[in-house]
Order: sequence, then C-alpha cells, then structure tokens
Amino acid sequence: MSQLDSSSSSQREKQSTNDNINRWPTNMSSHSDSSEDRITDTINKQETTSSLSINEISQLQRLGEFLSQRTSRCNNSQNISSDDNDEDIDLQSSIITETFDIKKEFQTFVNNADNQGIHLRKSGVTIEDIGCIGQDSSSLEGSTVSDILLLPYTIFKKIKSNKKNKMRIILQNINGLAKPGEMILVLGRPGAGCSSLLKLIAGINQTFAGGCSGEITYDGIPQKEMLQKFKSDIIYNGEEDVHFPYLTVQQTIDFAIGCKTPAKRINGLTKDQYVTRVRDLYATIFGLTHTYHTRVGNDFVRGISGGERKRVSIVEALATNGSIFCWDNATRGLDASTALEYANAIRVMTNILGSTAFVTIYQASENIYEKFDKVTIIHSGKQIFFGDIFDAKKYFDNMGFICPERQSTAEYLTGITDPNGYHIIKPGFEHLVPKTADEFENYWLQSSYYKQLRQDIQIYKNTVDTEETKELYRQSIEQDKSKYARKKSAYTISFPEQVRLCTRRAFQRIYGNMTAKIINIVAAVVQSFVAGSLFYQAPSSTSGAFSRGGVLYFCLLYYSLMSLANMDLSHRPIMMKHKYYTLYHPAAEAMADAASGFPFRMIGLTSFLIIIYFLAGLHRTPSAFFIVYLFLIMCSESINGMFQMVAAGCDTLAQAHSIAGILMMSISMYSTYMIQLPSMHPWFKWISYILPIRYAFESMLNAEFHGRHMDCGGTLIPSGPAYVNASSNNRACAFVGAIPGQSYVLGDDYLREQFQYQYKDTWRNFGIMWCFLIGTGDALIFKKGAKHIHQPNDEESLDKNIDIKETYTSPDETNSENSDNDFEHFDSEGTFIWKNVCYTVPYDGSEKLLLDNVSGFCVPGTLTALVGESGAGKTTLLNTLAKRNVGKITGDMLLNGLPIDASFERRTGYVQQQDAHIAELTVRESLIFSARMRRPESVPDAEKCAYVEKIINVLDMRDYADVLVGTVGSGLNVEQRKKLSIGVELVAKPDVLLFLDEPTSGLDSQSSWSIIQLLKKLKEAGQTILCTIHQPSATLFEQFDRLLLLRKGGQTVYFGDIGNNSDILISYFEKYGARKCSPTENPAEYILEVIGAGATEVTDVDWHQVWLNSEEGQRAREEVDENILDLAHKHSMSERNDRPRKYATSYFYQFKYVYLRTALTFWRSTSYIISKLMLMTVAGLYVGFTFFNPGNSRIGMQNTMFAVMISIILSAPLMNQMQVRAIATRDLFEVRESKSNMFHWSLIMTTQYLSEIPYQFVFSTIYFVSSYFPLRNRFEASRSGVYYLHYCVMFQLYFTSLGLMILYMSPNLASANLIMGLCLGFLIAFCGVVQPMRLMPGFWTFMWKASPYTYYIQSLIGIMLHEKPVICSKKELTYFNPPEGQTCGEYMTQFFKTGTGYLTDPDATTNCGYCIYSVGDEYLDYISAPYSNLWRNFGFYFAYTIFNMFAMVALYYIFHVRKLIILDPEKISKLLKKLHIKK
Repeated sequence: MSQLDSSSSSQREKQSTNDNINRWPTNMSSHSDSSEDRITDTINKQETTSSLSINEISQLQRLGEFLSQRTSRCNNSQNISSDDNDEDIDLQSSIITETFDIKKEFQTFVNNADNQGIHLRKSGVTIEDIGCIGQDSSSLEGSTVSDILLLPYTIFKKIKSNKKNKMRIILQNINGLAKPGEMILVLGRPGAGCSSLLKLIAGINQTFAGGCSGEITYDGIPQKEMLQKFKSDIIYNGEEDVHFPYLTVQQTIDFAIGCKTPAKRINGLTKDQYVTRVRDLYATIFGLTHTYHTRVGNDFVRGISGGERKRVSIVEALATNGSIFCWDNATRGLDASTALEYANAIRVMTNILGSTAFVTIYQASENIYEKFDKVTIIHSGKQIFFGDIFDAKKYFDNMGFICPERQSTAEYLTGITDPNGYHIIKPGFEHLVPKTADEFENYWLQSSYYKQLRQDIQIYKNTVDTEETKELYRQSIEQDKSKYARKKSAYTISFPEQVRLCTRRAFQRIYGNMTAKIINIVAAVVQSFVAGSLFYQAPSSTSGAFSRGGVLYFCLLYYSLMSLANMDLSHRPIMMKHKYYTLYHPAAEAMADAASGFPFRMIGLTSFLIIIYFLAGLHRTPSAFFIVYLFLIMCSESINGMFQMVAAGCDTLAQAHSIAGILMMSISMYSTYMIQLPSMHPWFKWISYILPIRYAFESMLNAEFHGRHMDCGGTLIPSGPAYVNASSNNRACAFVGAIPGQSYVLGDDYLREQFQYQYKDTWRNFGIMWCFLIGTGDALIFKKGAKHIHQPNDEESLDKNIDIKETYTSPDETNSENSDNDFEHFDSEGTFIWKNVCYTVPYDGSEKLLLDNVSGFCVPGTLTALVGESGAGKTTLLNTLAKRNVGKITGDMLLNGLPIDASFERRTGYVQQQDAHIAELTVRESLIFSARMRRPESVPDAEKCAYVEKIINVLDMRDYADVLVGTVGSGLNVEQRKKLSIGVELVAKPDVLLFLDEPTSGLDSQSSWSIIQLLKKLKEAGQTILCTIHQPSATLFEQFDRLLLLRKGGQTVYFGDIGNNSDILISYFEKYGARKCSPTENPAEYILEVIGAGATEVTDVDWHQVWLNSEEGQRAREEVDENILDLAHKHSMSERNDRPRKYATSYFYQFKYVYLRTALTFWRSTSYIISKLMLMTVAGLYVGFTFFNPGNSRIGMQNTMFAVMISIILSAPLMNQMQVRAIATRDLFEVRESKSNMFHWSLIMTTQYLSEIPYQFVFSTIYFVSSYFPLRNRFEASRSGVYYLHYCVMFQLYFTSLGLMILYMSPNLASANLIMGLCLGFLIAFCGVVQPMRLMPGFWTFMWKASPYTYYIQSLIGIMLHEKPVICSKKELTYFNPPEGQTCGEYMTQFFKTGTGYLTDPDATTNCGYCIYSVGDEYLDYISAPYSNLWRNFGFYFAYTIFNMFAMVALYYIFHVRKLIILDPEKISKLLKKLHIKK
C-alpha cells in the first residue's frame, strides 16, 4: 500500500480531501445498524459536481486500499471500532497520514446519517441442513426425426422412462453462517453444486424438480417471508454477461442506478445528481470511465472487451442496493489485476455498508482469497468444510494433505476435491485421508469445526432480534420507495417511472442500431409507391370496387406481415435478469417496447398510407382519410401486440413462428375480404369476430364506399353495339347490390349485400378496437413461474432437468498417463514473426489505435503467454496475427521470414474464447468433421478418424465422446466445451501455429492446470503456441516459456523469456525501478500491479517507454530482425512443391461432408421439425375446412382462388422458420469455421437448401391432403396429381430458395424478416389476385409478368377451375326486363356472341336472371389466368428457382465475403445527430 505524497500535506489539499470524503456517494438505501457500527456517507449540502475529480479518484483509491483489508466479524460484529487499539484495524498505524483523519471522517459519516434519519439495511444469513434435488438427466437419449415417425412407440418409451425416472441429489446437508459485513467464498469444481448453493441462498429454488429442504433465514426472517416482503435485497449475479449490445456502458449503468434511486437521498441530491455520482463512483472503482460512450456489445456485436463487459455486469448488480449478494464466478474473463480490484470493491462494500456476499471463484489468487472472511468447500454436492479462511488450510493439513509449494490456498482447497488432482499426502497418512465425497463429508461432520459452526449458528439466532430487523427493513424500504409506488410493491420506483426509464432505454436501443428501423421505413415507402401506382387512380365505377377493397386489405395485410417480422426473443434473458434484480416489472418493459417502437412505426405507416391513399385515388374527403388512418393504426398496433404475445408465450422462435403462421392465415382469411361473412362456414365463422382486422377492415370499407355512387361501367348488362339505344329499364348492373333499371350501384348497398356491413357500425368498431389494443398488448402475457426463470448459461442448469456434470468429469486415467506416443507429429514447420504491427479502427468520428507497433516471434517448441489487463488488446493482437481482424492493419507478419500465404489460416489452429459448436453433433462427430475439412484430401479417411481417436485420448474425452454437444446446461459443461474447442483445432494438425484465446477462462484451477499441461506436452512435441491467459496462478504462469506483456493502448511492456520461477521477468522489472517481488507473490499479479494495470491502479513510470529504451527491448528488436534475415535466407517460396491452397480439400469432397453434417443436424432438430410439421398440418386442415366445398357459384370460384392464395401466403411463416434455423449455422460458420478456411462459403447455403427440401416435400404433401380434398374439387389424378406436382414440388423448391436468399444477403435475422416482408408484399400485390392485371397501369404489367407468384396462382387455380361449370346463386344473378315482345334469350342473342355467362330461363319474357359466367374458364380469362399456360408456367418455375440459387450465392459473396455495406447505420446515425445539432 503506497504512501501519500509529501505534497499532500498542504492545507489546501487537506481541505479538498475532507470535502471529497464528505461528498462520497454511497448506497444511501442500503444496510443500517446502531450508531456505533453504522458506516455511511454524507454529502455536503453545498453544490455537488457531476463527476469525480482527479483528487477524488486518488483519495478514493487510497481509501479503497485501506478499507479493502480483511475485517473479521467475530468481535461484536462491529465494522470499525471506536477504540484505536482495535485488533482488526489499527487506525493509528494505517497508511493514511495526518493530512487525512479517517477516524474523524467516518465519525462524521455516522453523525450525518443519524442526523438525516437515513436507515441503512443489512442482514446476516444462517443456513441449516439445506439441500436440493433435481431430475437425473445425465444419460438422456437425444431425439431425432425417427421419434416423430414412430410417434406411438416414442410415447410408449416416454411413459416407460417416466416410471423409472430417477432424481439426483444436487446438494445435501449444507450449513453456514454469514454475519452482516462478511464475505463467504464458495469453492468447488464445476458441477460440484456451488452455483446451486448460491441460487438457494438467493431464493431461486423453483428450478429444482425434486424440491428443496432445510432452512435459510436472514437475521431470523424466513426465506419465504424475505422473498415476499424484501425480495429486492437478495441479488443473484449469474456467470454470463447478458446486456443489450447496442447500448453504451453509460446508458446501461445509468438505467440500473435510475431504477434503484431511493426517494430519500442524503443532503437532498436530485435524481440526476444521484445517478451521476454513483455511476462515476462505480465506474472509477472498476475502470469503466473511458468506456462510457462505447457499446457494450456481445459475441457478435463489436463493443467493449469481455473483461470490461464483466465489470459492467458487476456494477449493474451493485447498483441494485442489495444487502445480500450472491456472485456466481464473477471474475470469469477478468485479468488478475481487475479480479483483485473486484474483490477489493466487494470488500469495501461489505465493510462500509454491512452487506453480505457469497462468492464463487474458480481461480482465486492468494490476494483475492485473503479478502474473504470465511470459506466453504463443496465436493459433489456435499459440504466438506465451512470456517475461517485461515482455518481451512490448517483443517486439511491436519487431515493429512500438504499444500504444494507456490500453490495458492484456493487452488489447493479446490484441488483436494478432484480425485485425479495433484495431491501431496503426509507420510503415514496415505491410507487415512478421505478419498471420496462421502468420506470427506463424514470427516467434516465429526470435526470440531462442524460442532463449532452449529453452536455459532444457534448463538447468532438467539442473539439477533428478528422483529427489529424487520422493522429496520420496513423503515428503510419506505424511505427508499417512491411515494407513488404501491406499498406491497417489490420495486423502488413507481410503475410510471419504470415505464419512463424503460422507454428511454428502448429509444437508446433503437438509436444504437437503426438498421432495422431504417429498413422498415424505407420498405414502407417503397412498397407504398409500388402498390399505390399498381392501383393508380382505381376506377370509381363498379369495375374498381374490388380494387378499392384490395388497396385497403393490402394495407392491413402488409402491416400484419411487418408485425410478424418483429417477433424477437433475444431480450428475454436480459429482462428476466432485471426482474430478479427488481429493477422493473416486465409489464413496464413491454409497454416501453411498444411505446418506443410506435413513433417509428408511425413514420413508416403515415408515409405509406399518404402515398398509397392518394395514388390509388381513394375517397378524398378528410373524414374518409382519417377514419382509414385511425383504424389502420389501431389494427397494426393490435396485431403487433398479438404477435408479441405469441412470442412471449413460446420458448423458441420456431414455436412462435408455427403459431404465428396459423394466426397470419386467420388474419388473411377472416378479414372478410377473401371470404365474406355469408360464405363462412359456421364452425369457423366465430374466428372473424375475435380478430381486430375484421373490424378495422369493415370501418375502412365503410369510409371508402359510404355514399359512393358507382357507375356500372363495364358491368352493364347487356352491352355492345346492338344495345347502344336500349332503354335503361331493359338493362342492369351485373354487380352485387344493383337495382334493376338503375345505372349505378350505391356503395352502402354493395357493402350490405356483399359483406353484411353497415356504416352505422363504424364507431362501434372503434370501441371494439380499443379492447383489442388493451387486451393484446404484451404487458400482460409474460410467463410466470419456473419456466420463465431462465439463465441458460449458468454453471449448473436452471432447468428443471438438472444436467449431471459429474457424470463426465475427469476419467480414471489422467493426462499424465497418456503415452508420449500420443503427442508425436505435433511439430510446427517454422517460426512465426510479427514486426511493428499496428491496428486502427474507426471510433466516434475519428480513428482509434488498438495496437501500437507490437513486435515478437514464436519458435517451434515454445509456449508463449500473452498477458495484459482487460482492454489492453490481447485478443485484438491474436485476431490480427491470425488474419481475423478487419480494419487498418500495418506491419509485417512473416512465416520463416517470408510473407504468409493463402494457406495460413487453414494451417494454424485458433481456439476462440467462445466455445461455438453445433449443438446437434456429438463430440466425436465434431472432431471428425474438422479433421476431414482441415487435413488434405490425400490423407486417407481412416487415418483422419484414427487421429481423432488419438486426440480424444489426449484430451481425456473418451467418456463423453458420443455425447451431444448441446447447449450449456443441457449438454457439455464449460471444461468439456473448452476441451472440444481445443480438439477441433488439434485434429486439423496445425503445422504452423496454435493460437488460444483465454483457454482457462471459466474453468476451475484443476481444469486450468490440465489444459495448460496439455499445451505444455504439445509444446514439448514441437508445437508453436501463442496463448492469452487471464488470472494465471503462479504455478500456471511458470509453465510458459516466454511472455508478451501489453498495457492499455496495445503497447508492449515486455517481450522475452520468463525464466525459472519467473526470475528473468522479475529481475527485468526490479532492474528498472519496480519494488521487490516477494517469494510468495504471484508473478503475474506482480507485473500487472507494477505497470499500473487495473481500474484504479496508477504508476509514475511509463513502462512502455522503459521497454523501448531498455537493453532488453533493443535486444528483442534485434532478435526479430535477425530471425527475419536468417530464416528468409534459409527458406524460399520454391521450397513448397504445391501452390498454396486456401482450402485443404476439393469442393466436391467438402460438399459431401458438409451436406452430411447439415442433414444430420436437421435429423436431430426435432423441435424445428415438429414446428414445421404442425404448421403445415394445422394450416392444411384450417384452409381446407375454411373453404370447405365452395361449390359452383361465382363466389365459390372466388373462394377457390383465395384458398390457392392462402396456400401461397403460407410460405411466409415457413420462410421465417427456416431463417431462424439457418441463421444459427451461418453465425457459426462466420464466427469460427470461415476463419479457419474449413470449407467454401457457398456450401453453407447449398447444403442448407438441400437439407430443407426433403422435409418441405413431406410436409407439403400433408398440407396438400389436408387442404385440397376438403375443397371437393376434381379428385382424378390428372387434376390432383398435377396440382401436387406444381405445389408440393415446384413451389417448395422456389420459396425455400427465396427465403434462404433473403437471409444470406441480410446483415441479421431482424433485417431478413423485414426484407422478406417487403418482397412478399411485392409478390402478393402483383400476382393478380388483389388487383387484376387488366386494371393495372400499363407500366406495372411487367411486374405482374415478373412476379413468380403470378404463375403459381395461375397454374393452381387453373387446375381447379378448368372446365368447371358455374351455377350462380340467386343473389348473384342480375335481373332485368327485355323489351316488350321479346324473350330473354332473343334479347341477349347479340350479347352472347361476344359476352360470357348464361340466362337461367331464356324463354322468360320478364325478370331475366343472368349469371356472369357459365364455365370456370371464363372466370380464368377474367383474372388473366388461362389454363393453356399451365406447362409454360412449369418451365418458368425452374428459371425462378435457379435464379434464386445463383442470386443467393452472389449476394452472400457481395455482402458477407466482400462485405459491401450499402446503408451504414453508424454513418446514418451520425448524420441524424448532426442535423439535430444544427436545428
């Protein structure tokens, strides 16, 4: 701990220091006690600045160092004693000089808190005999499509297996005591039950199928009561970091603090001041101030580093103002210095505020370990120790174990629980020490430590005043809670305030990623111009009535498709995490999401309607326009809410799309445009009454046709040259609602006869629409209970079916037992050199240098560590050297002194941080595929497979080689996934270099040791390895040969040998002024501390400049130059006999195995296949029985046409389904496989297409049987067989290629859905159904000809209506009287020479009944779908499908291989900001 500078003794700085401490912002709403031991803050009533100054940061650092010293709670549970001789903290001997009176300042804190009446909460935790039981799913059998085909047998097997269902004990007999202000370290290997213990303490116990036992109390308050009344005080922070990737760090932190801003704040700070001060405090402690305006990002969105993202998660959890924290592996991904600072920060929080912390850490250094008060050790679900951290080592020493030299205590304690770990036993204790979990537990239960623990628990329970604690919590929460919040609410702020904050965040999310919104608005404008010009100035006569209805229907249908595209589940894990934190109610997020998206939807909708309304020439009165506008808004919002409700009720998007597909068909069919109320069958008619589109469409039609006089136009019967002088009494309109002898049709009559609509119902519908708006919003439909409590990436599954990780832990044979022969042929071919490598990326309108002239080299047979704090550029350097970064890269990267060639990516192995694998493959299948793709085709397949088996042995994966990879929680655990990631690269036999990015991240110390030992053996076999490493223990660090040390800014601090016991490395830093490194220190932590790595660490020495000027730095640069010259002289490009190849195998070889892999993943994706099957089956029955037996009437023919159209529209949800499936494989390919040049990029598309087609053929056959035959049409094979060929074969080939083409050209799934909605809008608008071709403007007839849906509908409806006789119903007949002395037949003789239709009674002399069509072909000619084009259209299908296939490949190449960006959202966002500033 450093001393204060002598200059700080000035009176001015003394006053500044005191002022800073007085302004220290604390969790004003947390933990309290009596005035003797309540530690709080105060803020002067004077004006407070909005951010921390340099002096404040400096004092904050020093105070943090002082307060982070471990504090025992054994003596009277006091934080800071008023006695100067307190045995825990001797204030007089502290490093604080006389310029800073810490005792006086803290007394001031206490007094101010008392004076202002601030109650600060705190509570201890007692744990007695708790346990939990989960379902034993360790050997579940993976499902395949065969289970669907053999459904009865599958059901039988399921029932049989349920009878034998076994439960597994996850935890049992766990005891513990944590007093207020104590930190408890929970140690154990992955799968031991550490995460489950934390979840039980936090009250997340609904996820254990077998239930929970035991008792947990919080200062005497039972857990059930605590969760009911004070749930917000118990915080569980999961291992994985889930955040909105497009929010900045500041926005993310501000939101969390804002949701927990107490109503009563010290010194009357405003809300904004409180948020700013607390944010700056936490950001300073955790080193995030420089990232305020940087996106958080995730695995696929560029943002802050993984370590910085973890720190954001920590700050977010701390902002909740909890009193009991459960931190699950919170240091995962943090470098050693930042991990230590995290422990310091938690220590400060517990000391000052009296909060209680339970923490699991898998790789805890000695410095971190000593921050804790107590430790408990879990072994296979059983507790084997609980007590003081210094007693733990002594306990196991007495048991007979010896801690290896330089091994940290935490590593030693964890290693004891590993049966195959490295253990040193005292002589004479070899047969006495426990070996199994049961033996360890029995030893613990008989120990004096256990008896003392039970006594301490009982004494604490007897001492604590439960009622006083309850009252304190109640008073404190009342002070915190907004006066507008409900008294029983678990949330700090009121519901309106929650909605406000969530809405602001939702707008920030939108502005962070404008791509989808821009595409949505542009698509709406483009679609409106196209559709508006398609219906341009629709005739005002009866011939345009159908078109006018079509315009309004198209508006509703288009926005229904857009709502379908908006379904998304990506935000669910984030929302559920925040719900656990009690930041806000899910309903607030739902309302905010709807409110934030509404303005952007309105921009698109308003532009869309104005353009299409006036281009189509609809009724130009203000009342008509605004009625249409109003109901279109209400309908689009209702349907959007309806689809969001469906998404919220489903577990996967595939399920959501299957249900949404049926809903979309209902919207399309039961809007009353396709099939009117009189034609609906009674069994489905009720559906139209429960859909908002039916009422919106009715009111929009009423607005358009009310009072409209439609001239008969071309529908006047009879017409022609012979009837020019005919009296109006002898003519009539052949149109619904016509009155004999009247030359026009009143719009109201048309609506009443055709639709049963009346204008007086318009405003009744307005009220009904409000019911839909309120009832279908997604605010009320979030699932409750255990199923929704889902964080899939926790160490132990949160699912009810707990996966047994212990089933597949280390086998009996360890790595050390592997034969040396297993490591033959791992040698590398050459030396890899990089010189003056710089990497620059665009940042905030300028450029940011991430790597600054980094140089180094890796020689065969060496293991080089790449170390630095989070954000120093370790992964960036690794990606740059591996040719995986895109940006401005300068410098030289050479292999054997020569430029690297096209084969470099394939010949190197790169193990990423993200363990990205295909869930449906087994471990062995994943390895075999990699070996086949990465090794030359000349190597026999048997040799590749044999080598895979060798790698499986090397990595000790034999026991789970045939286990499906699955997802975390229902497949391989973290260690097994990491080993698979390494194995996937090793089977490729990389002959140049092996890159590894944090291979030990997320692993416990024993697993990390096994991974590093594996790398060491590979190194000894001649492999060249460059590896980034986080939090290495001293023993791990010394396994490396060389070190490349970076500091922030990507600047080199050291490159060279580490030496025995790190002596070379340590002597370098000590030589240039660093403090001495003690023999017990971890060298990795030492060097990071020396160079000032970490959030609050500072150093006066510029170690980068020291390196540049040092002898060692000069020698390293000379060595790089010498290597380049020597190796370039020895090697030449001519040494390689074959030309460098990008891929190891031929295209057709790749095709074979990529297709087999893709087909296998489909076969095992039962959820996806069942969703597709259900959609096609239910949709087929739905369509078939909606249009059941339409008959031979004119309406029957129209309904037949719409049945065909619906069958075509069904492609929309089917394409959505396949896009969700395909995007996962595309992401995996782009993130991992493409970087290694595994196979040609075109194969990811072609194999996906070929794998989809067989299922489309089968399921479309089911749809055909379900929908075709209920129509009671022609059953003969010449009709039904040809229909099957056109729909079930050719149409499936076409729309599958269309859906995949759109996906592979799009930047992401959301954009693909929007683009697809736009394309479908075009295809449906121009297919000739909504607007017949004869009414299209001449300019757009080419689109009618270009639309492939035109030809599918022509052919399908032609097959069904060709030569079908038409018999009009009575209301479809047009009645008129012939001239006196003529029969109906005689009067119509001239008309029938050119006209269509028939007379019901040609011999009648009055009341002639005329039907407009006599045979289906006349109707086909009217809609421009002649049957004669049937086989011509069949040829067009091939052309369209082949075009889609080529376009799919070409567009993917343009947008994803060449990475052409047409609309850059970042540039657009900056342009909008500039325009806003100018305004």
